[in-house]
Amino acid sequence: MDTFQPAFSSWLNAPAHQRWLADEGLRLLAFAKASKLPDGFGNLDEHGHLPADARAETMNTARMTHSFAMAHIQGLPGFAELVDHGIQALSGPLRDAKHGGWFATTRPDEDGADKAAYLHAFVALAASSAVVAQRPGAPALLDEAVRIIDTHFWSEEEGALRESFSRDWSVEEAYRGANSNMHATEAFLALADATDDPRWLARALHIVERVIHGHAAANDYLVVEHFDRHWQPLREYNQDNPADGFRPYGTTPGHGFEWARLLLHLEAARVQIGMLTPGWLAQDAQKLFDQNCRHGWDVDGAPGIVYTLDWDNRAVVRHRLHWVHAEAAAAASALLKRTDEAKYEAWYRRFWEFCDKHFIDRCNGSWHHELDPQNRPSADIWPGKPDLYHAWQAVLIPRLPLAPSMATALAKLSSPAPV
Repeated sequence: MDTFQPAFSSWLNAPAHQRWLADEGLRLLAFAKASKLPDGFGNLDEHGHLPADARAETMNTARMTHSFAMAHIQGLPGFAELVDHGIQALSGPLRDAKHGGWFATTRPDEDGADKAAYLHAFVALAASSAVVAQRPGAPALLDEAVRIIDTHFWSEEEGALRESFSRDWSVEEAYRGANSNMHATEAFLALADATDDPRWLARALHIVERVIHGHAAANDYLVVEHFDRHWQPLREYNQDNPADGFRPYGTTPGHGFEWARLLLHLEAARVQIGMLTPGWLAQDAQKLFDQNCRHGWDVDGAPGIVYTLDWDNRAVVRHRLHWVHAEAAAAASALLKRTDEAKYEAWYRRFWEFCDKHFIDRCNGSWHHELDPQNRPSADIWPGKPDLYHAWQAVLIPRLPLAPSMATALAKLSSPAPV
């Protein structure tokens, strides 16, 4: 950010905007504290309360641990205990002590005991951030997360993660997913910094080469989400369940924005340590952003980004999800810093204006997680307000460099300047 000096006035350099982002982050964090349960973190309702039947989930516990670790690193009091609580939950009740790995919830017999790559990527991310935050128990959790990824999920032959396994790892799902590999890319960037091991950046590049530079590029830079185990696209996957929260039918513009940002982080991380870095990373990031703006924004008579598109780029699920817009704003800020192009400034402002008007809930706290096609709050796909991670990162990313990864970047900002 110190070298970001565009030829035009940018919100990224405006002190008032930086304060606004910081203040919004504090508001989000205060709301999320109520998600604490005895054995992890649960899903808050729209008023910020835990329902009577709330249970700890690995996804939210890992995301909250990661988010609270970044708050602690910044020097915000009141979050160390929450990071420690997350480490304890991920090291205990959410972990499979017999076979290794992590369940989706603390009740695997009721909720399913399969081991999903998506969840394990978030455990690795949480452990990485907790290590950077120097919290007790974090190194052991990180070591275990790395062991499980290396032993079960990473395929050197495929250059990507396998998707999921049965409880004892004996049965593998005949599916490959872009979503789990996207979050693996995010986790690998953090692992590279937390472990000082460049193999994670090599693995991240392998994933990006396959999912984005291969399949997405061949699909006009709209991300193909679903594949068989041989990485052949499954274009009709979940056609009968198009609004699935994790594996929706068709393409998902929000993931296009998220991938665009991750490509720029990967480029910056590799350049920072002198690794050979292909020029197409930045080019693909720009194409992803441009195409998903073109096909996802304001395409059905109302502003906002639709959740999904069909293979003719027509809106399928027209709801607007908060995480999609958080990722769009974050991607615009990353591209703005990378290119100094004024069009990304315009998109950055447009996305934040939309979030401010429609998503930010100043009455009940946090953000509405979902809007209907008329931009009214709804809960058809994502009820309640369980997610801190996306909005919190959206207010952090514009204030940080593209590399290193977020927790490490925050730690460097908090460290004394060299004499």
